[in-house]
Amino acid sequence: MSHSAPQPDIGGLATVPLERFLAALPPGSRRVYDAGADGGAPAAVRWVEPSELEDPTPYLLEGEVVMTAGLPFEGAGGAPEAVDRYVARLVGAQVSALVFGLQPYFEHVPDALAAACRRHRLTLVEVPSEIPFAALGLEFSRLLEAENVRVMRRMAEGNRHLMRAALAPRPEAELLKALTLTVPGWALVVGANRRARARAVSSRSQAGVPGQEVLDEVLDALFAGRGPRVETRQLEPAGAGWIAAHPLRSARDGTLGALVLGAVQPLEAAEQSVVGTAVGLLEALLRQRTEGALAPSQLATGLLLRTDAETRGGEGVAALAAQSAAAPVGAPLRVVQGFPVEGRPTPSQPAPGRGSRPSARIDVASAVLRWRRVFDTKLVELTETGFTAVTRLAVDRSLVNEVEALGWRLVISEAVPVAELPETHRRLSALRHQAMEAGRTLRASGDPVSVPGLLGRQAGELLFAEAFSPLAELEADRAAGLLDVLEAWLGAHGGWDATAKATGLHRNSVRRQIAQLGELIGRDLDDAQTRAELLIALRYRPSSYLTRTS
Repeated sequence: MSHSAPQPDIGGLATVPLERFLAALPPGSRRVYDAGADGGAPAAVRWVEPSELEDPTPYLLEGEVVMTAGLPFEGAGGAPEAVDRYVARLVGAQVSALVFGLQPYFEHVPDALAAACRRHRLTLVEVPSEIPFAALGLEFSRLLEAENVRVMRRMAEGNRHLMRAALAPRPEAELLKALTLTVPGWALVVGANRRARARAVSSRSQAGVPGQEVLDEVLDALFAGRGPRVETRQLEPAGAGWIAAHPLRSARDGTLGALVLGAVQPLEAAEQSVVGTAVGLLEALLRQRTEGALAPSQLATGLLLRTDAETRGGEGVAALAAQSAAAPVGAPLRVVQGFPVEGRPTPSQPAPGRGSRPSARIDVASAVLRWRRVFDTKLVELTETGFTAVTRLAVDRSLVNEVEALGWRLVISEAVPVAELPETHRRLSALRHQAMEAGRTLRASGDPVSVPGLLGRQAGELLFAEAFSPLAELEADRAAGLLDVLEAWLGAHGGWDATAKATGLHRNSVRRQIAQLGELIGRDLDDAQTRAELLIALRYRPSSYLTRTS
């Protein structure tokens, strides 16, 4: 896949499609060669410029149409080699077309010029002597004015739809619908957790949403960068279209999410402008949702989970809770409590009497913002044991894996009406003690029977000690690093590329470390039973074998 931009940038509004200009030429004009009809990409015209210079390119802007009466091809300039160099220079300057006027130098277009234009795929037009170049310039000016009016009208209409959508109850979904009224393709918004929050497809779209592998590649590159940038891909095969991912940034230049677009044809100026407006509005919405005042949202979370039945049962409270969790009014919500694995660092509230310290405020803010982004909600509070969040998300296995990879475990409730959140929170707090003892994630809906659940912590720790006792001879950081790679490799079912992506290592480094670990513990890691035993044993890894983080 190519990383080239999906549309040319030739100056914003001041362009006219080449095909529209050619179609408006006076009667008697003739297309000697049409690069567009020969499979070339659609071209745009910035201006029309008469020139009889042997090399006019130093004075040209990208996207111009050059008009000549043929003086450069008089004498030695008419040799095939000289003509070919002339056309090659025009193409190198990204000229959109060449207009050849008959008389006073030539009765017809020179054969060498026609051949060179075909060879370099430059549109060539012949005009008779009774059509002055000034008439072509006036016709282009008329088209340019009409095009600018059309573009401004489309921009105004598209932006009006976006502004109205931003005030809707579900602004992100409505914004994408409004965007696809202008952009003939598809669009989706993803959050910081890279899950799709909303999507829309234009009724005029000829492009299909690509597979998850392609989207993941674009999003990986986007989230790895910083600053105002757009990550683009030209899809294969040729003609399949393009995709572009725009970052939705926080006030401190963190990536809160992305707007991903796709279409078959390049975007016109009006469409590009409307996309820019949509990015700005979505960025503002995400900032407001994830970076709004932290203290009020923590206070609101605590009150929501502890107020009396009469207060929390009101329609106003239910509506505000739904809005804070980005859920439809009346939708059930889920309580999630998180606690760190033994030995992992725990973001915590400032110590009494030290709350004014900047570092303490930053710790709290970063912790709250992290869980807001992960669970897509404003309703997060930090607690003595970790955090509590109220979310509309299902908290599926992939989300649990994401949290556990950060060194945390969860207790997860069923989805309940807002009025039942306090009682659900109390039941979940009781279940949390069991989860912390077991060192694993539990669901209030009933944890399925599993080998680790039946094994218990004492037996699990014995299994770990038996399986990995040779690692005691290594330095703690080295042993922890090998276990991190093994855990990622087993979680990826032995996939080298997936493990490399999860650990940030080269696939050859992953192979080497897995081989070293197999030799150290004297086990055949190709054996399915061995893999299963080691995966269970890793559930009971003691704190001395955990990777240290700063």
